Amino acid sequence: MRAAALRAGRLPNAVELIAVTKGFGLEHIRAAMALGLVEFGENRIQEALPKIEAIGPGPRWHLVGHLQRNKVRRAVDAFVLIHSVDSLRLADEVARRAREVGREIPILLQVNVAGEPQKHGFPPEQVAAAGRHIARRPGVRVRGLMTIAPLAADAEAVRPVFRRLCQLGAALREDIPDADQLSMGMTDDFEVAIEEGATLVRLGRAIFGERPPALGNRRKVREST
Repeated sequence: MRAAALRAGRLPNAVELIAVTKGFGLEHIRAAMALGLVEFGENRIQEALPKIEAIGPGPRWHLVGHLQRNKVRRAVDAFVLIHSVDSLRLADEVARRAREVGREIPILLQVNVAGEPQKHGFPPEQVAAAGRHIARRPGVRVRGLMTIAPLAADAEAVRPVFRRLCQLGAALREDIPDADQLSMGMTDDFEVAIEEGATLVRLGRAIFGERPPALGNRRKVREST
């Protein structure tokens, strides 16, 4: 991460590491905490909540996977940042639930930059209008954008995806100045993402190693790891 930031003329501390613990147990989380990691990510509410309860205070938990509307209440209670708000209806539900508990929830808008039909997210051309709409909703604070790049044998192939998200983020900041976060880059492509402006990278296998086979086989449809 440091080398990629320096190559791009950025300060290394401008990029934050989210350790994605999908498929890994409490012993992995505790080992990462012992090394000084604080920011952790999970893809699924049902896997995250038992870990959060068992680990207790200390980590800051991010939701980096798809969020269903019927699970928003639990997400609002558990996470410091929701990376995957992918529709106006979901944003409105997050805002409503946040108001019920007297909170303002930081969120990122997920963008389907590459237009992949199997992935969630706003089309790039809708991001600016969606950001303005959502930013007016009490209960949520739009902090930036997130994307999941297509699978590629060569990370250079997805550089245009990250560059496009960075451009969308710059445009969004014209309306929402503090929407300065770009969550992009995973184990196979995080260096390119950092070179293109990522402020949050989501790493699982790069930290914890390969996941158990049952999870590894699902990587054909890529998630935030």
